Amino acid sequence: MPYPETTNLPFNATVVAHGFVPAPPDAADDEGPAVWAVLRGNALVVQEHDGTFALPEGERPPWLPADRETLAIGRWHGRPLRAARISTQDPLPTPFVAEPFNATGERLDDATLTLGGIAQQILHWERNSRFCSRCGSPQERLPASWGKRCAGCGAEHFPHIHPCAIVLVKRGDEFLLARKPEWAPGRYGLVAGFLDFGESLEECVRREVREETGLEISGIRYVGSQCWPFPSQLMAGFVAEYAGGEIRVDPTELEDARWFSAVAMPASIPPRRSIARWIIDRFAIGDRENP
Repeated sequence: MPYPETTNLPFNATVVAHGFVPAPPDAADDEGPAVWAVLRGNALVVQEHDGTFALPEGERPPWLPADRETLAIGRWHGRPLRAARISTQDPLPTPFVAEPFNATGERLDDATLTLGGIAQQILHWERNSRFCSRCGSPQERLPASWGKRCAGCGAEHFPHIHPCAIVLVKRGDEFLLARKPEWAPGRYGLVAGFLDFGESLEECVRREVREETGLEISGIRYVGSQCWPFPSQLMAGFVAEYAGGEIRVDPTELEDARWFSAVAMPASIPPRRSIARWIIDRFAIGDRENP
Protein backbone atom coordinates (compact mmCIF):
# COMPACT_ATOMS: atom_id res chain seq x y z
CA MET A 1 0.00 0.00 0.00
CA PRO A 2 1.30 3.52 -0.75
CA TYR A 3 0.49 4.63 2.81
CA PRO A 4 1.16 1.87 5.38
CA GLU A 5 -0.49 3.84 8.20
CA THR A 6 -2.68 6.91 8.35
CA THR A 7 0.23 8.86 9.83
CA ASN A 8 1.90 8.49 6.40
CA LEU A 9 -0.97 10.28 4.64
CA PRO A 10 -0.40 13.76 3.20
CA PHE A 11 -1.22 16.70 5.49
CA ASN A 12 0.02 14.75 8.54
CA ALA A 13 3.25 16.05 10.11
CA THR A 14 5.08 12.72 9.71
CA VAL A 15 5.28 13.35 5.95
CA VAL A 16 7.55 16.37 6.42
CA ALA A 17 9.23 15.41 9.69
CA HIS A 18 12.55 14.82 7.87
CA GLY A 19 12.84 18.46 6.80
CA PHE A 20 10.33 20.74 8.45
CA VAL A 21 10.99 22.51 11.74
CA PRO A 22 7.84 24.45 12.66
CA ALA A 23 8.02 27.72 14.57
CA PRO A 24 5.61 30.60 15.20
CA PRO A 25 6.59 33.94 13.62
CA ASP A 26 8.19 35.46 16.72
CA ALA A 27 10.39 32.38 17.16
CA ALA A 28 11.13 31.58 13.51
CA ASP A 29 14.60 32.07 12.04
CA ASP A 30 13.72 34.11 8.97
CA GLU A 31 17.17 34.92 7.61
CA GLY A 32 18.05 34.24 3.99
CA PRO A 33 16.12 33.28 0.85
CA ALA A 34 12.91 31.43 1.62
CA VAL A 35 10.66 28.66 0.41
CA TRP A 36 7.18 30.07 -0.24
CA ALA A 37 3.84 28.41 0.55
CA VAL A 38 1.42 30.78 -1.16
CA LEU A 39 -2.30 30.02 -1.15
CA ARG A 40 -4.61 31.22 -3.93
CA GLY A 41 -8.13 30.31 -2.95
CA ASN A 42 -8.19 26.54 -2.40
CA ALA A 43 -5.03 26.07 -4.44
CA LEU A 44 -1.29 26.15 -3.80
CA VAL A 45 1.02 28.21 -6.00
CA VAL A 46 3.79 26.03 -7.42
CA GLN A 47 6.40 26.32 -10.11
CA GLU A 48 5.98 23.88 -12.98
CA HIS A 49 8.95 22.40 -14.81
CA ASP A 50 8.75 19.41 -17.18
CA GLY A 51 5.63 18.09 -15.48
CA THR A 52 6.97 18.42 -11.94
CA PHE A 53 5.83 20.95 -9.37
CA ALA A 54 7.72 22.64 -6.55
CA LEU A 55 7.19 25.48 -4.12
CA PRO A 56 8.70 28.82 -5.18
CA GLU A 57 12.11 29.57 -3.70
CA GLY A 58 14.31 32.62 -3.21
CA GLU A 59 13.51 36.25 -2.43
CA ARG A 60 9.93 37.51 -2.22
CA PRO A 61 8.29 36.58 -5.55
CA PRO A 62 7.67 39.66 -7.72
CA TRP A 63 4.12 38.44 -8.45
CA LEU A 64 3.26 38.48 -4.71
CA PRO A 65 1.49 41.85 -4.23
CA ALA A 66 3.33 44.23 -1.92
CA ASP A 67 0.31 44.65 0.35
CA ARG A 68 0.07 40.90 1.09
CA GLU A 69 1.28 39.99 4.54
CA THR A 70 3.75 37.11 4.77
CA LEU A 71 4.30 34.92 7.78
CA ALA A 72 7.36 32.91 8.79
CA ILE A 73 6.16 29.48 9.96
CA GLY A 74 9.42 27.55 10.36
CA ARG A 75 12.21 26.12 8.25
CA TRP A 76 12.16 23.59 5.41
CA HIS A 77 15.48 21.81 4.87
CA GLY A 78 17.26 24.66 6.62
CA ARG A 79 15.61 27.50 4.69
CA PRO A 80 12.85 29.76 6.02
CA LEU A 81 9.33 28.70 5.07
CA ARG A 82 7.04 31.66 4.55
CA ALA A 83 3.27 31.51 4.09
CA ALA A 84 1.08 34.04 2.29
CA ARG A 85 -2.32 34.28 0.63
CA ILE A 86 -3.21 35.98 -2.65
CA SER A 87 -6.51 36.63 -4.37
CA THR A 88 -7.86 34.31 -7.04
CA GLN A 89 -7.81 37.43 -9.24
CA ASP A 90 -4.06 38.00 -8.79
CA PRO A 91 -2.26 36.94 -12.00
CA LEU A 92 0.51 34.37 -12.01
CA PRO A 93 3.27 34.50 -14.62
CA THR A 94 4.57 31.38 -16.31
CA PRO A 95 5.87 28.95 -15.04
CA PHE A 96 3.82 29.45 -11.85
CA VAL A 97 0.42 27.79 -11.55
CA ALA A 98 -2.19 27.48 -8.81
CA GLU A 99 -2.72 23.74 -8.29
CA PRO A 100 -5.94 22.90 -6.39
CA PHE A 101 -5.49 20.81 -3.27
CA ASN A 102 -8.38 18.62 -4.44
CA ALA A 103 -7.22 18.23 -8.04
CA THR A 104 -8.14 14.78 -9.32
CA GLY A 105 -4.76 14.37 -11.01
CA GLU A 106 -2.86 14.37 -7.67
CA ARG A 107 0.10 16.08 -9.32
CA LEU A 108 1.62 17.51 -6.13
CA ASP A 109 3.98 15.31 -4.13
CA ASP A 110 3.07 14.49 -0.54
CA ALA A 111 5.59 16.84 1.08
CA THR A 112 4.47 19.81 -1.03
CA LEU A 113 0.82 19.05 -0.24
CA THR A 114 1.60 18.80 3.46
CA LEU A 115 3.53 22.07 3.64
CA GLY A 116 0.70 23.76 1.77
CA GLY A 117 -1.82 22.25 4.16
CA ILE A 118 0.09 23.47 7.20
CA ALA A 119 0.27 26.95 5.69
CA GLN A 120 -3.46 26.81 4.98
CA GLN A 121 -4.30 25.98 8.59
CA ILE A 122 -1.99 28.64 10.00
CA LEU A 123 -3.25 31.39 7.70
CA HIS A 124 -6.84 30.44 8.51
CA TRP A 125 -6.10 30.71 12.23
CA GLU A 126 -4.27 34.01 11.82
CA ARG A 127 -7.12 35.53 9.81
CA ASN A 128 -9.74 34.40 12.33
CA SER A 129 -7.87 35.28 15.51
CA ARG A 130 -7.16 38.97 15.01
CA PHE A 131 -9.89 39.91 17.47
CA CYS A 132 -11.06 38.34 20.69
CA SER A 133 -14.25 36.31 20.34
CA ARG A 134 -15.17 37.23 23.93
CA CYS A 135 -14.93 41.03 23.89
CA GLY A 136 -13.89 42.02 20.35
CA SER A 137 -10.59 43.66 21.29
CA PRO A 138 -7.42 43.15 19.22
CA GLN A 139 -5.27 40.17 20.17
CA GLU A 140 -1.53 39.90 20.76
CA ARG A 141 0.63 36.88 20.09
CA LEU A 142 1.67 34.76 23.05
CA PRO A 143 5.49 34.47 22.99
CA ALA A 144 6.84 31.42 21.09
CA SER A 145 3.31 30.12 20.54
CA TRP A 146 0.49 30.14 18.01
CA GLY A 147 -1.79 31.24 20.83
CA LYS A 148 -3.16 34.76 21.24
CA ARG A 149 -3.99 36.90 24.27
CA CYS A 150 -6.70 39.54 24.17
CA ALA A 151 -5.34 43.02 24.83
CA GLY A 152 -8.67 43.98 26.36
CA CYS A 153 -9.97 41.22 28.62
CA GLY A 154 -6.84 39.05 28.82
CA ALA A 155 -8.54 35.89 27.51
CA GLU A 156 -6.19 33.43 25.84
CA HIS A 157 -7.11 31.68 22.60
CA PHE A 158 -5.39 28.80 20.79
CA PRO A 159 -5.75 27.37 17.26
CA HIS A 160 -9.13 25.81 16.61
CA ILE A 161 -9.01 22.28 15.22
CA HIS A 162 -12.43 20.85 14.39
CA PRO A 163 -12.86 17.07 14.90
CA CYS A 164 -14.83 15.09 12.32
CA ALA A 165 -15.68 11.39 12.10
CA ILE A 166 -15.62 9.44 8.83
CA VAL A 167 -16.80 5.84 8.53
CA LEU A 168 -16.91 2.83 6.23
CA VAL A 169 -20.04 0.75 6.89
CA LYS A 170 -19.74 -2.92 5.83
CA ARG A 171 -22.46 -5.45 5.08
CA GLY A 172 -20.81 -8.74 4.20
CA ASP A 173 -18.89 -8.12 0.97
CA GLU A 174 -20.72 -4.84 0.42
CA PHE A 175 -19.94 -1.39 1.78
CA LEU A 176 -21.84 1.87 1.97
CA LEU A 177 -20.77 4.86 -0.11
CA ALA A 178 -22.51 8.21 -0.28
CA ARG A 179 -22.53 11.14 -2.66
CA LYS A 180 -22.83 14.87 -2.01
CA PRO A 181 -24.39 16.97 -4.79
CA GLU A 182 -21.40 19.33 -5.05
CA TRP A 183 -18.94 16.52 -5.80
CA ALA A 184 -17.65 15.74 -9.28
CA PRO A 185 -20.01 13.59 -11.37
CA GLY A 186 -19.89 9.93 -10.40
CA ARG A 187 -17.84 10.52 -7.22
CA TYR A 188 -18.85 8.57 -4.10
CA GLY A 189 -17.18 8.60 -0.70
CA LEU A 190 -17.73 7.79 2.95
CA VAL A 191 -20.28 9.19 5.37
CA ALA A 192 -18.65 11.88 7.51
CA GLY A 193 -19.59 14.75 9.79
CA PHE A 194 -18.55 17.12 12.55
CA LEU A 195 -18.56 16.19 16.21
CA ASP A 196 -21.50 17.66 18.12
CA PHE A 197 -21.79 18.87 21.73
CA GLY A 198 -21.59 16.04 24.26
CA GLU A 199 -20.57 13.38 21.73
CA SER A 200 -17.81 10.84 21.65
CA LEU A 201 -16.36 10.12 18.23
CA GLU A 202 -18.19 6.77 18.16
CA GLU A 203 -21.48 8.48 18.97
CA CYS A 204 -20.84 10.95 16.17
CA VAL A 205 -20.32 8.07 13.73
CA ARG A 206 -23.59 6.42 14.74
CA ARG A 207 -25.56 9.67 14.54
CA GLU A 208 -24.16 10.72 11.14
CA VAL A 209 -24.93 7.36 9.55
CA ARG A 210 -28.44 7.34 11.02
CA GLU A 211 -29.20 10.95 10.04
CA GLU A 212 -27.79 10.80 6.51
CA THR A 213 -28.77 7.29 5.45
CA GLY A 214 -31.31 5.94 7.95
CA LEU A 215 -29.15 2.92 8.76
CA GLU A 216 -28.15 1.50 12.13
CA ILE A 217 -24.60 0.31 12.74
CA SER A 218 -22.64 -1.65 15.34
CA GLY A 219 -19.07 -2.77 16.02
CA ILE A 220 -17.66 0.72 15.55
CA ARG A 221 -13.86 0.71 15.66
CA TYR A 222 -11.28 3.43 15.21
CA VAL A 223 -8.66 2.87 12.46
CA GLY A 224 -6.67 6.12 12.16
CA SER A 225 -6.78 9.86 11.58
CA GLN A 226 -5.67 12.56 9.17
CA CYS A 227 -5.19 16.29 9.40
CA TRP A 228 -7.58 17.81 6.85
CA PRO A 229 -6.75 21.50 6.38
CA PHE A 230 -9.93 22.60 4.59
CA PRO A 231 -9.74 24.79 6.48
CA SER A 232 -8.92 23.17 9.84
CA GLN A 233 -10.34 19.70 10.46
CA LEU A 234 -9.09 16.49 12.00
CA MET A 235 -10.65 13.44 10.34
CA ALA A 236 -10.99 10.47 12.69
CA GLY A 237 -11.56 7.28 10.68
CA PHE A 238 -13.76 4.34 11.65
CA VAL A 239 -15.07 1.04 10.30
CA ALA A 240 -18.49 -0.27 11.39
CA GLU A 241 -20.89 -3.12 10.64
CA TYR A 242 -24.39 -2.76 9.24
CA ALA A 243 -26.96 -3.52 11.96
CA GLY A 244 -30.29 -2.81 10.27
CA GLY A 245 -32.57 -0.52 8.31
CA GLU A 246 -33.09 0.54 4.71
CA ILE A 247 -31.28 3.42 3.04
CA ARG A 248 -33.25 6.68 3.34
CA VAL A 249 -31.10 9.53 2.12
CA ASP A 250 -31.32 12.90 3.85
CA PRO A 251 -31.62 15.22 0.82
CA THR A 252 -30.26 18.19 2.78
CA GLU A 253 -26.95 16.34 3.19
CA LEU A 254 -26.63 13.79 0.38
CA GLU A 255 -27.66 13.26 -3.21
CA ASP A 256 -27.39 9.48 -3.03
CA ALA A 257 -26.16 6.56 -0.92
CA ARG A 258 -26.00 2.91 -1.89
CA TRP A 259 -24.22 -0.38 -1.35
CA PHE A 260 -21.20 -1.18 -3.52
CA SER A 261 -18.71 -4.04 -3.70
CA ALA A 262 -15.15 -4.57 -4.92
CA VAL A 263 -16.54 -5.89 -8.23
CA ALA A 264 -19.21 -3.20 -8.60
CA MET A 265 -17.64 0.18 -7.88
CA PRO A 266 -18.81 3.72 -8.64
CA ALA A 267 -17.19 5.70 -11.43
CA SER A 268 -14.97 7.57 -8.99
CA ILE A 269 -13.90 7.32 -5.34
CA PRO A 270 -11.80 9.68 -3.16
CA PRO A 271 -8.14 10.23 -4.10
CA ARG A 272 -5.36 8.22 -2.50
CA ARG A 273 -4.18 11.22 -0.48
CA SER A 274 -7.34 11.07 1.68
CA ILE A 275 -8.16 8.97 4.73
CA ALA A 276 -11.44 8.10 3.00
CA ARG A 277 -9.54 6.29 0.25
CA TRP A 278 -7.12 4.72 2.75
CA ILE A 279 -10.06 3.18 4.60
CA ILE A 280 -11.75 2.00 1.40
CA ASP A 281 -8.54 0.45 0.07
CA ARG A 282 -7.65 -1.29 3.31
CA PHE A 283 -11.03 -2.45 4.58
CA ALA A 284 -13.23 -2.73 1.48
CA ILE A 285 -11.43 -3.43 -1.78
CA GLY A 286 -7.76 -4.01 -1.02
CA ASP A 287 -4.98 -2.06 -2.71
CA ARG A 288 -6.25 -2.53 -6.26
CA GLU A 289 -6.31 0.29 -8.79
CA ASN A 290 -9.53 2.28 -8.99
CA PRO A 291 -10.53 5.51 -10.73
